[in-house]
Amino acid sequence: MISFVATPIGNLKDITLRALDALKEADAIFCEDTRHTLKLLNAYEIKKPLFACHKFNEREAAEKMIRMSREGKNIAVVSDAGMPVISDPGNAVCRLLREAGEAYTVLPGACAFLSALVLSALPADKFTFIGFLYGKKSEKLALLEKYKTLDTTLCFHSAPQDVDDDIALFYQAFGERRACAVREITKIHEESLPFLLSEGLPGEKRGEYVLLVEGAKQTENPLNSMSEREHILFYMQQGLDKKEALKKAAKDRGVSKSDLYKFTIDL
Repeated sequence: MISFVATPIGNLKDITLRALDALKEADAIFCEDTRHTLKLLNAYEIKKPLFACHKFNEREAAEKMIRMSREGKNIAVVSDAGMPVISDPGNAVCRLLREAGEAYTVLPGACAFLSALVLSALPADKFTFIGFLYGKKSEKLALLEKYKTLDTTLCFHSAPQDVDDDIALFYQAFGERRACAVREITKIHEESLPFLLSEGLPGEKRGEYVLLVEGAKQTENPLNSMSEREHILFYMQQGLDKKEALKKAAKDRGVSKSDLYKFTIDL
């Protein structure tokens, strides 16, 4: 069996009992950085063969996993911290395993951006995870433009050397919004710093950040202030037949067509 195993994002005690069992029972552990994973294994007195699985060798690693799994061996896949695949290597491995018909499972656990979302106090009922921004400035802005009108909290990862530039791009793309910078999650110096995009984030930047930006404010459709009958009639006066006018008014109001049908009987 191949298992994708979440590991601590800071505090080494943030590991599940299932994760420890999987690491102890594994015949091999595939990891992003063998030196980093070795620190975790040493903390729990676990000694296992380690194999590299990073963004430059995922196909090779997947093929090796498949061979070992079909020999009846237990395989654990981890990243340096948190949930494999989420802004970490592993997605290509998942695809290759699926294509090969090889079963795998996931052992859930720590995840940096979800912890940061809670610490930010920004709306968490709807959120969009975007991760790191890559490419040239124009490419980053083009990506951000796609999320400009979303009314969900936007979640990004940012390296310390990129934080100021990323925030400046957020302001350029989104305008003024509330935001929060979270770092050192689960560690002694954990910080959750609210700020406005126009102001930026003061101070020296150390460690990897999760940057959270509030979603776009949804403006009320002025047609919704009309009565139901007036709303439907408005669209009919624009040249739509009654059926289409009813459909558009229902979409504007976020209700079903049947809720508005009674207002169209005498139109």
